[in-house]
Amino acid sequence: MILYELGAANGARYSSFSWRTRMALKHKGVAFDTVPVRVSDKAAIAFSGQGRVPILRDGDVVVSDSWKIAEHLEAAHRGGASLFGAAAGHALTRLVNAMVDRHLMAALAPACALSVTGIVDAGDAAHLRAGFEKGFGQTLEALHAGRAGAVKAFRRALDPVRAVLRAQPYLAGAAPAYADYILMSPLQWARIVDPEPVLEADDAVAAWFERMLDLFDGFARAEPARAARA
Repeated sequence: MILYELGAANGARYSSFSWRTRMALKHKGVAFDTVPVRVSDKAAIAFSGQGRVPILRDGDVVVSDSWKIAEHLEAAHRGGASLFGAAAGHALTRLVNAMVDRHLMAALAPACALSVTGIVDAGDAAHLRAGFEKGFGQTLEALHAGRAGAVKAFRRALDPVRAVLRAQPYLAGAAPAYADYILMSPLQWARIVDPEPVLEADDAVAAWFERMLDLFDGFARAEPARAARA
């Protein structure tokens, strides 16, 4: 089992989508190796027939896209704990996936975009800058100037999550599942790429995130935060 994922110049594995897959693999109890890939190096992943990571090579099977990888793990590795629960859980997790990708990550990205370019090499920094600036229609410096407002908007967007966490310890209920790993991923991304926190210490979401970092013997916590690398 080999996971191809973004690697930074400082060794960090910073992709939010990769972290969903990493946590899903740990949840399933599947041993895996990783191969770091530069975001601008499309030749390294040409074998997958597309241009983005994460990519999972499971024997002769190659799967790209974090959601499709999770579905593959659920179907092909039934011996581990379920990532979704029953069919209804699978369907509802798809909603969480869409909301995190289209709403939460979009709210968080302007706050941390400039910081990402500080942990990658010059080629990847130029590639990421071009993508972010085209998508947001502003320079990274202009985005960063509005960081405080972006962080506030991101925190407000987490209000439904706080409501859920007041009733149960994880999004999935008494124990974490793939919905939790999806939500965790942008927070882990921000932790790795940005030296400044995006959550207040007394936030219920921050307490949940600490529990997520502690899962699987502190697997996610073992990836150093940007503040710790500085």
